[in-house]
Amino acid sequence: MNHALSSALFAGGILLITFGVAAMDSFNSDVSRFFTGAPTDKAVWMLAGGVALLVGGSVATWRRRSGG
Repeated sequence: MNHALSSALFAGGILLITFGVAAMDSFNSDVSRFFTGAPTDKAVWMLAGGVALLVGGSVATWRRRSGG
């Protein structure tokens, strides 16, 4: 995987995590948390996807630098 794609995955992960945290603090998430005890699915999936992209980009960059 080339360096540009690894960097894009890493940046996309940070962006999704940022949007996921903002979605967790939204009014819709507060209403969902009041009735169900959990935030909206959108916020959870954005955080999970962001973490996955962040880890994928980090691993791809690390493997490229170590020569593996």
